[in-house]
Amino acid sequence: MEPLERGTPIPDPLTPYLEVNRSQPRHECWVTGHMVAGLDGTAAIHGRVGALSTEPDQDLFRRMRQIADVVMVGAQTIRNEGYAPMHLDESAREQRRMRGQSEMPPVAIVSRSLDLDWSSQVFTGAPEHARTIVITCAKADPQRLADAEKVATIIIAGVDRVEPAEALQALAGLGYRVVLCEGGPRWLGELVAADRLDELCLSISPMMGGDPLPVSIAPPGAGIAQFSLKSTMVADDTLFLRYEAKPPDGNGS
Repeated sequence: MEPLERGTPIPDPLTPYLEVNRSQPRHECWVTGHMVAGLDGTAAIHGRVGALSTEPDQDLFRRMRQIADVVMVGAQTIRNEGYAPMHLDESAREQRRMRGQSEMPPVAIVSRSLDLDWSSQVFTGAPEHARTIVITCAKADPQRLADAEKVATIIIAGVDRVEPAEALQALAGLGYRVVLCEGGPRWLGELVAADRLDELCLSISPMMGGDPLPVSIAPPGAGIAQFSLKSTMVADDTLFLRYEAKPPDGNGS
């Protein structure tokens, strides 16, 4: 055991995340989960993640979208948090252009039911070069699917449910190599169970007493996934942890 002590301030907290090499994913594309939890493991307060997030976490959460080719979000999170198209400042857009990325990552919404408000800003405010994507399954309601096709790019990934591997294969086929998943807990659990989570960036908020909802909900029959701690940072009383999935032999690198 060793102590983790406060050290020299980092001029830009995003820098350590930008320096991570995400060019060699274990599967179709590199998947980063970005979540926040309270000290008791809760992942929301009164149904909203934003209420749990501190100011340093909110700032990093917004800026982390700079790493992504696409930002993936579950439908319940979209409904609860009032998502809009991604927004990056000019400096971030310029850095993305220099790395060969588009200026702004599109949002990809995972939804079996397609119970979404097609007039909301996340659809109507998306520019053509970053049109919102909806990932659903073949047995989605036909009328809702037709409505979705008017405002979004549709990906069918699975028959009765959205299959993580098929969804990510389709995103990779569209050229999206780095996927940033912002929740929710059930979809994150599906990704972990499918062995598709390469990296988890977890913020620990100095709060307790939120909703009885964990960061990740494993589907029935899911195995245990193991991760290696790669870095830690602290801002005020918020702890920032970065993990990467261990290789199949179980040894971190």
